Amino acid sequence: MVEIIDAHAHVFPDRIAVHATKGIEDFYHMRTRFDGTVDKLLELGEAAGIRRFLIQSVATAPAQVAHINTFIAATVQAQPDRFIGFATLHPEMTNPAAELERALEMGLRGVKLHPDFQRFPIDDRRAYPIYALCEHTCPILLHMGDSRYAYSHPRLLVPVLRDFPGLRFICAHFGGWSEWTEAETYLAGTGVWVDTSSTLYTLPPEKALALIAAFGEDHIVFGSDYPMWEPGQELRRLLDLGLPQQTLDKILSGNLCRLLDLPQEEA
Repeated sequence: MVEIIDAHAHVFPDRIAVHATKGIEDFYHMRTRFDGTVDKLLELGEAAGIRRFLIQSVATAPAQVAHINTFIAATVQAQPDRFIGFATLHPEMTNPAAELERALEMGLRGVKLHPDFQRFPIDDRRAYPIYALCEHTCPILLHMGDSRYAYSHPRLLVPVLRDFPGLRFICAHFGGWSEWTEAETYLAGTGVWVDTSSTLYTLPPEKALALIAAFGEDHIVFGSDYPMWEPGQELRRLLDLGLPQQTLDKILSGNLCRLLDLPQEEA
């Protein structure tokens, strides 16, 4: 059996983890299950048989960008066999090119953006310099969908895909948290990747299977959205769908390894 990689986990420095997770709770009006610390994530991963995690965090202000990227990179460097890291950037920051270069030099493998937290529409021209930097360079993990906000509606990604055909997106939450029908309508068949995070807890199995079929088994990666959800429970929800082992092998690590040019290891 192949190894399992959780491609969507948030972590925070111990000193601010409680405050950071409280901010997530307040934003989504949902209780976070865990504290967002690295040690707790590793503990949960060990119990669930999840070997590696793609970790990231989001800068809600430009001044946070460099600090977050330094922390994520240091966490990866401390345990490179357990973590893959994505950087954060912000549409209102100055000189994103220099920060992306620094992040990549530190070993980070992509960029995480969250239009709702960062308050920019996906197709906002302020984000275009980031898209241009990442095109042909690294993928973007993009929060997608929230029926309460217009910033991250799936339809807004369509012009970006047209303008940046070489840009690889992992669209979080099956392409549209709480807007899954819209995600399928606008994004299925476009070649984007999607992750399973913050979706399987609420969708009936038949809808989840329909989304997997719509986006294609070669473009889906497993993710838990820790600390919102327990990685092991999210893994069980995926396994309970009854997918063929060949499909599971792709979703659990094969697709992410192909996207990031990483070796796919055995469990």
